[in-house]
Amino acid sequence: MITLRNPGLLIWPAVLGAIVVLSFFASMVSPYDPYSLDPLSRLTPPSPEHWFGTDNFGRDLFVRVALAVRVSLSVGAAVAVIAGVTGMIVGLLCAWYRPVDRILMRVCDGLFAFPSLLLAIAIVGVLGPNIANVVLALSLVYVPSVARVIRGAAMVIKEKNFIEALRAQGAGASRIIWLHLLPNVISPFIVQVSWVFSVAILTEAALSFLGSGVPAPMPSLGNLLLEGKAVIFTAWWMTFFPGIAIVLLILGLNIIGDDLRDSADPGLKPLPRRVLRLLKQGGRHG
Repeated sequence: MITLRNPGLLIWPAVLGAIVVLSFFASMVSPYDPYSLDPLSRLTPPSPEHWFGTDNFGRDLFVRVALAVRVSLSVGAAVAVIAGVTGMIVGLLCAWYRPVDRILMRVCDGLFAFPSLLLAIAIVGVLGPNIANVVLALSLVYVPSVARVIRGAAMVIKEKNFIEALRAQGAGASRIIWLHLLPNVISPFIVQVSWVFSVAILTEAALSFLGSGVPAPMPSLGNLLLEGKAVIFTAWWMTFFPGIAIVLLILGLNIIGDDLRDSADPGLKPLPRRVLRLLKQGGRHG
């Protein structure tokens, strides 16, 4: 069972929850349409009327950032689910079947040879820039990472005595893989999926900033930064608020993922004080 070891880190789930709620219900607290143009209000600084200011077309930046966060969360969640499930299946099959392992792990090694961002750009360049293709490209990029972690964890479990006992009893491969290996790799799977979630958001923002991600006029955190780059010295808010949104999302997901990793790995848990005291006493006597 995975539990948060540091209660102080509960602030980050609260921050992420607030961002998610605000991104989905921004239209209820702001009357502006994210696509409505107002040239007379272009590049208006933050004010009680426009909380985050306006962009170079007079569109309210608050509702556009909220919609961009929703798009980024949707892309990140979709990539985490697709890459997680596919990587789980590939990793388990590679851990059990040697011929499958030789083929699929060599494919994964080939994908690892390319930087993830360049590989995603190449795939989106072939398929075309839209949300579905971005999700597909990022899923292909991060499946090998999940598969390698699950394969390593499953191969450790595969050598346990209870697996040998199941084999001796005549249990089939499918039964062992899905009923015994799968439950024992859930902890590293959850940790890896949380990492994929955060890094997919960051990579999608990078793709959009480079013009290969979510196409305009739909806002994403990356293309909002791209729009603000041209006026960064005269309209600081156009890059500040999308940048802060990226920082909070990635930082929150990474901190939660690190705590999940620490909780899932017993070797990372601190020793009880009594054990530490006995070790110190033993060191003095030695």
